[in-house]
Amino acid sequence: MAILKKQELRQKSTEELKKIIYDLKFELLKERGKIQIGSPPENPGKISQTRKTIARINTYLNEKKINE
Repeated sequence: MAILKKQELRQKSTEELKKIIYDLKFELLKERGKIQIGSPPENPGKISQTRKTIARINTYLNEKKINE
């Protein structure tokens, strides 16, 4: 899944963002599983990008909750 920018986050609903977080966490779980098995990750930078995207979405959801 691609990195989401601020403008893209604002266009999506809360339910869509929660679904995206679920998908990203599953993707992160698969990548970490590959590392635990002993095989090298296909793209080492993908793990950090995924973590940062999850944090970005969570931050936006918290801001949205506070403003309501």
